[in-house]
Amino acid sequence: MTATAEARITLEELREEILRDYALVHTSREASLLGRKEVLTGKAKFGIFGDGKELAQVAMAKQFRPGDWRSGYYRDMTFMFAI
Repeated sequence: MTATAEARITLEELREEILRDYALVHTSREASLLGRKEVLTGKAKFGIFGDGKELAQVAMAKQFRPGDWRSGYYRDMTFMFAI
């Protein structure tokens, strides 16, 4: 395989990766909803969550490589779950 050739994956591997990504997105959304519930019921004083940005953060995490640097952002919960 040449350096420019793309790696091939099977349909089953693609399916498994999509399901893993979906599970990660779902877990992150559930954590955001739980956090929001804590704030709205008065158990927590303040909270800002990253719901609505899960898929983009999973895609970003897939592109990160060892040695890449980033500055943290308070809505990056899904990104942190993914890396």
